[in-house]
Amino acid sequence: MTLLASAPATAGRLSSLTDASLVEHPFPQPRRHVAAMSDEPNPSSPGRRMLTSSAGMAAVSALLPTSPLSPSVAHAKELASGSGSVVNKDPESLLRYGLPAQPKDVVKVQQQLEDAERNFQKFLSIQAEGNLRTAQGKLKSPEIMKAVPAASKSEAEKLLAGIDADIVKAADEQTTGPVKDALKKLTTVQEMIASTYAQPVPPADYIKNRPWLKGRATIAMQIERPGGQKFDIQNTIYDKVDITMVVDGYTAPITAGNFVDLVQRGFYNDFTIQRSDGFVVQTGDPSGTGSPISQAKSLNGFVPPGSEAVRRIPLEVFVVGDKGPIYDTNFDDDGRGGYASVLPFNAYGAMGMAISEGEYDSGSSQFFWLLFDSDLTPGGKNLLDGRYACFGYTVGNPELLGGVQEGDKITSAKVISGIENLVQPS
Repeated sequence: MTLLASAPATAGRLSSLTDASLVEHPFPQPRRHVAAMSDEPNPSSPGRRMLTSSAGMAAVSALLPTSPLSPSVAHAKELASGSGSVVNKDPESLLRYGLPAQPKDVVKVQQQLEDAERNFQKFLSIQAEGNLRTAQGKLKSPEIMKAVPAASKSEAEKLLAGIDADIVKAADEQTTGPVKDALKKLTTVQEMIASTYAQPVPPADYIKNRPWLKGRATIAMQIERPGGQKFDIQNTIYDKVDITMVVDGYTAPITAGNFVDLVQRGFYNDFTIQRSDGFVVQTGDPSGTGSPISQAKSLNGFVPPGSEAVRRIPLEVFVVGDKGPIYDTNFDDDGRGGYASVLPFNAYGAMGMAISEGEYDSGSSQFFWLLFDSDLTPGGKNLLDGRYACFGYTVGNPELLGGVQEGDKITSAKVISGIENLVQPS
């Protein structure tokens, strides 16, 4: 039975927005870190709930040590989602929530569709149908089409009509497939809207000799085992591991730009995996040791052609509710331990820039994939969010990273989209 009407029949049930404010996070004027912050950060926004269980967190100290937890973590419950909340571990969802300039009704549609998908998976059909109705009602908000660029309005209208049809189908079939289809279409609409965002240039002193990324880029990477050995991952045999990653320049422009630049240069081709312990997979140390970066060990990072010095990347972290990332410090030392991060280390395969203990700006070429499956600990109460820069997520085959071992080799790393968004130093 069809429970939801098609688009024309929903007009009487639409809610109009009275608040046309957008979800944005422009970067600050050149300064060490953001001074103009919202009075009341809203880290409880859907998709920005950084929930990570405490089990195994001690292992991060072996990764690259961080400063101890700040006493301010005690009031994190006011600033991040609390225990028992739904844990958003979906990298695609986290990336959608990270897009700038999104009207509130677009965010509402996304939230309701994702809740519907979860409720169908839990066999909570009545709740899922309620989610679908709410999402359908928000689809016709004039604020959505108003935010779409003129050149894309015709395509956006077709996509929104397709989302409506998917909602009707999902309600009729009581399955998640049509909801997933709707979310894919919604992502395209959200990216259209984000394309109108005039992303500010990061502070000049940070990009004088460093590339940075406007928007996003997609990376494809292939990992093979020496001697033609095969991967046995969860009882399935693979000749190679192929993964796809999306790196985000909206929230980590310098960190993401550095990584895209290195991939484009072929820096990671033929690199071996230097650490794999079930908690992280790490690589990027030219010395081959995977040891912590130090100013005294110049080979532990990327040295640009014609230079004798390692290109260092400042620690770049972004508090939800701020207008831009902060640099040269972490959440704790900025007096905001336990606050929520725009890009949380929530998803399996989240990407982080490695740094050494006590050296915020020691990042260069070493990075890691987090293999930790978030659980029930409130966001901000772990040793990663706000202490390391999360600059992207593995969106294609993240589960295969669990089978990657030390000594495996990256045989190919390519930028497959978004290279035009890389801005090189002038």
